Amino acid sequence: MKRSIFVTLSVTALALASCGKKDEPIANNVGANAASPVVTEAPAALSAGQVFANAAAASDAFEIESSRLAATSAASASTKAFAQSMIKGHTDSTAKLKKAAAEATPPLTPDPTLAGEQLQTLEALKGKEGAAFDAAYADAQTKAHEMTLTTLRDYATAGDVPSLKAFAAAMVPIVTAHVNMAKGLGR
Repeated sequence: MKRSIFVTLSVTALALASCGKKDEPIANNVGANAASPVVTEAPAALSAGQVFANAAAASDAFEIESSRLAATSAASASTKAFAQSMIKGHTDSTAKLKKAAAEATPPLTPDPTLAGEQLQTLEALKGKEGAAFDAAYADAQTKAHEMTLTTLRDYATAGDVPSLKAFAAAMVPIVTAHVNMAKGLGR
């Protein structure tokens, strides 16, 4: 729980830190003549809506990829069935997210690039089979869904893009059900 609050606060701090800042030129000292730096524009800070869209897209991508691993590595039929429902559910969620992001002004494009922790979890899952995979997968699904639930609730309450706020609010009961299902896997 503390981790999800930290992530939410970090995302919020990033969004707030970017408010009101203008793109400032930065020096790029790479090149033949380091004494004469090449001046390039700094990348624009991401809006809170883009940060949320990216986080939601990465969450869906993680759920799909980790659930695909369950098809070959899980031992129990209930874990495999849960994984199939996560693949379908998060594929549907991705489609809804893309639609909501396209309705934003200006339109947003969600980036599904996984965060470092998500990549580490996937790598750890790849090294497990059978009952050990089932336990690790259930734990990973519970944690990931709890973190996503916090992000969705926060954005549904304080988000800045109406279509994404509506998406987040609509996803809260679905992800709540996924949390409960994931917790049930470990029993």
